[in-house]
Amino acid sequence: MKDINEVMPKIPQMKWGALMNRAPTNNSVKELDKIFPHNGKWHTVFEEKDHTYIDGKVIWKKDKKSWT
Repeated sequence: MKDINEVMPKIPQMKWGALMNRAPTNNSVKELDKIFPHNGKWHTVFEEKDHTYIDGKVIWKKDKKSWT
């Protein structure tokens, strides 16, 4: 399988890019901006109801109250 950065175009001045299965909200863009380094690379983000896949790794969505 090819790396997404071999397929997607290089865009000047791009902080990061994401190939997503849903249109991002302003809040999700702010969260992704905290996660991804500003190195101009593309990432895959697939959101499901209770978890998200970011570059093939599972991130579980948990309510902050349930952490304790």
